[in-house]
Amino acid sequence: MKKILSIVILVLLALSAGFVCVKYYSYVFAKTIRGQIVNVEKVNPNTTIVGSGVTQAQLYSFGVAIKDERGEIHTASSEDRQWAVATSGQCAEAKFFPYPPWELDKGGTYHGARLIRLYECGSAAHQNGQVPGAQPAQPVQDEAPKSAAPATH
Repeated sequence: MKKILSIVILVLLALSAGFVCVKYYSYVFAKTIRGQIVNVEKVNPNTTIVGSGVTQAQLYSFGVAIKDERGEIHTASSEDRQWAVATSGQCAEAKFFPYPPWELDKGGTYHGARLIRLYECGSAAHQNGQVPGAQPAQPVQDEAPKSAAPATH
């Protein structure tokens, strides 16, 4: 009886894990991209949309390209309004969500790019990995005093 019960529990756990991977694939396999914004392009240019049937999602649709530290350029589509304030040359941290592999026409590409953090490249926020406005971590001081070398001019 215990053996049958443990098999049933294992099957239920496997089905639950499979359901989570299928239903929430994009969230489970999302990746965080950090780097310089190469381009943020509004997909639908500003045009007269009165009576055209354009949805809110289509109105705020963006194409996003971010170059990481290795030089690889990552691209994604997005309906996040925050991208409207991002410009080329700024640095960003974004979450990219992949399309599931069973969507064959979109497999291997990303959607729903969420802007997590936007900052100037080369700033303290960029170099320390800190959020702007946060206090940077203080370096640990050695306990032994260092001898001061005389200054020469």
